Amino acid sequence: MTSKQSDSDKRKQISIRGIAPVENVATIKKSFNRHLHYTLVKDRNVATPRDYYFSLAFTVRDHLVSRWIRTQQYYYEIDPKRVYYLSLEFYMGRTLSNTMVNLGIQSSCDEAMYQLGLDIEELEEIEQDAGLGNGGLGRLAACFLDSMATLGLAAYGYGIRYDYGIFTQKIENGWQVEEPDDWLRYGNPWEKARPEYCLPVNFFGRVQHVNGKEKWVDTQVLFAMPYDTPVPGYGNNTVNTLRLWSCKAPNQFNLHFFNNGEYINAVCDRNTAENISRVLYPNDNVTSLQDLIRRFKSSTFGQANPVRTSFDTFADKVAIQLNDTHPSLAIPELMRILVDIENVPWDKAWDIVTRTCAYTNHTVLPEALERWPVSLLQHVLPRHLAIIYEINSRFLKKFQNKTNGITPRRWLLLCNPGLADVIAEKIGETWVVSLSELRKLTPASKEETFLRNIMKVKQENKMKLAQYIQEKYRVKVNPASMFDMQVKRIHEYKRQLMNCLHVIVLYNRIKKNPQAPFVPRTVMIGGKAAPGYHTAKMIIKLINNVGRTINNDPIVGDRLKLVFLENYRVSLAEKIIPAADLSEQISLAGTEASGTGNMKFMLNGALTIGTLDGANVEMMEEMGRENIFIFGMTVEQVEELFRKGYNPRQYYENDEELKQALDQINSGYFSPDQPGLFCEVYNGLLNNDRFALCADFRSYVDCQTQVSDLYKDQMKWAVKSALNIAASGKFSSDRTINEYAKEIWGIEPSAVKLPNPADKGSAKED
Repeated sequence: MTSKQSDSDKRKQISIRGIAPVENVATIKKSFNRHLHYTLVKDRNVATPRDYYFSLAFTVRDHLVSRWIRTQQYYYEIDPKRVYYLSLEFYMGRTLSNTMVNLGIQSSCDEAMYQLGLDIEELEEIEQDAGLGNGGLGRLAACFLDSMATLGLAAYGYGIRYDYGIFTQKIENGWQVEEPDDWLRYGNPWEKARPEYCLPVNFFGRVQHVNGKEKWVDTQVLFAMPYDTPVPGYGNNTVNTLRLWSCKAPNQFNLHFFNNGEYINAVCDRNTAENISRVLYPNDNVTSLQDLIRRFKSSTFGQANPVRTSFDTFADKVAIQLNDTHPSLAIPELMRILVDIENVPWDKAWDIVTRTCAYTNHTVLPEALERWPVSLLQHVLPRHLAIIYEINSRFLKKFQNKTNGITPRRWLLLCNPGLADVIAEKIGETWVVSLSELRKLTPASKEETFLRNIMKVKQENKMKLAQYIQEKYRVKVNPASMFDMQVKRIHEYKRQLMNCLHVIVLYNRIKKNPQAPFVPRTVMIGGKAAPGYHTAKMIIKLINNVGRTINNDPIVGDRLKLVFLENYRVSLAEKIIPAADLSEQISLAGTEASGTGNMKFMLNGALTIGTLDGANVEMMEEMGRENIFIFGMTVEQVEELFRKGYNPRQYYENDEELKQALDQINSGYFSPDQPGLFCEVYNGLLNNDRFALCADFRSYVDCQTQVSDLYKDQMKWAVKSALNIAASGKFSSDRTINEYAKEIWGIEPSAVKLPNPADKGSAKED
């Protein structure tokens, strides 16, 4: 643990985050030392860096608790319509730095740690990412929670408290190796267990017809234990709740085992039951719905007994948003509760459900949609299957479109404070909660001083990332090179393989003519392949082997590097995105429903190369086609290609650079110890190119040449970078949630700023 920060690091607190008041610093120091002594039971002689992190986390949490309680009291006072966001994934990342930013205490904490001889950035690095998700779906849910709190909505996130989140990715000899993500190993200072709200959950059994009604009998009962995590809004003292459920076996042992002296089997029986919340991911809808119905009935703060007994106003007080297909069992579960338990007639119950529940589909790929065998559902949830059959016979649709978004608090203010300061100096600070204000930057794209300021920030971010890459991967990259990034789940449709082939083409061009002018590039690819996805794992291995060849070739030098970023996660994204020059969003047109990574890069001033797919389409509409690099087929052209009969070999035979790159892969050029290692990549592409990589390849490579040509003129590049930032206001999750609130949930966001518990006063309009 270093004892002091450099002067340049210290200067960062004099920014949009404000100057730390002396009294706040003293209070934080006192609280920090108190937690170290009384909570961690340590003193400075024996405390570890992790102890210091926990002391700081508990200190920051102290600032949340009163706001958290007061927020819930306020909701019970005004009795608003409540929003319940059900998601099997919440990819929250780290909590400490985000909480300090949203509460406006980061400068005070920074100064307090400095005075105590500690480096706050080192403490922040100790926190484990809460990786309770696979990628974009879970990260979107996290951004939405931030926006709902910032907009003052009475909202709750519901999900599963997995003991192990998304696996930790290790790269060993170029191969992906999965290790368990034991994120709770050292405890979680942000959560509060709520055993008093433990709920029973039924599985298995059978459906019995009794007096003309359906009754679910002979079930196996487990219990769901809730853990609450505070979700602070930005600058409004609102703190909402993310409630995650952990499976607990009933208190009693299996008496058959126990009475026969088989104590170990009795314990193992409990452990098997509790495996439900062990890893990603089962289904949590049963507990969530019981919990929200309890809250609907008990409309007085702290009231345990039901106040409401009629469900006539349920849809006026409750909105349930289902995040993709995984939580869709919430619909038959809500019907089961209303019909079987609350004795609501079917037609009335169905009316309540359709007015209460809304569902978002995030993908157009059939393989990504949740599907379960009927036999399995019949065995595990027989009553629900019967309800699904009944619903199916009366099915009714309605559809809307909502463009996804990202929270500007984490994805600019927190991760890129230098750029946040430059923007605030030019247009003020209201953009943090009203991102559309960034449009005011458009005239500044013609001002040389502003452009040089954003170029300076970008270069500083690149130098920090270059240092990280050298320390982490032992690869020395050129900070003056173009930082070309593609970070997302590894999947054939996202076409990381096409990116890799382009790198091989650049490599071959350098080798063919080493003296020719060349725009230096550092290409970074990161992401995880699903453990059972063999082709995706082969692509990771290929990327690493190509990188090993290029990075160690003295002829290439620092003109071209290829780095695979191990264990891509939220906290790594916060380092990568501010340093990016070019963002690769190159999925085949028609395969990406939206995407939010592209928005994060755009907000941080990276230019995008991409197809007319997903959010790229709307990004282009906002910034103008001249400020984005679009290549490849349209959706209609893709459909026509496959309708006529697509032959990838035709493109291979007619494109010398594509042919050379694929032949090198096939011949073992990048795997001399195992010449046939990548034959299946070669054969798969030429015999079953289901995402038309070969068809789009020449357009992609030519577009990359345009990218390099523009990068030669740094001032022209900076103009387009500034226009990207200025046009990114639409892609705030605040705007998305605003639309959900008004057009789907039937509620208005609140401008009320709750009082700081440390001050006296009542809630007021901000």
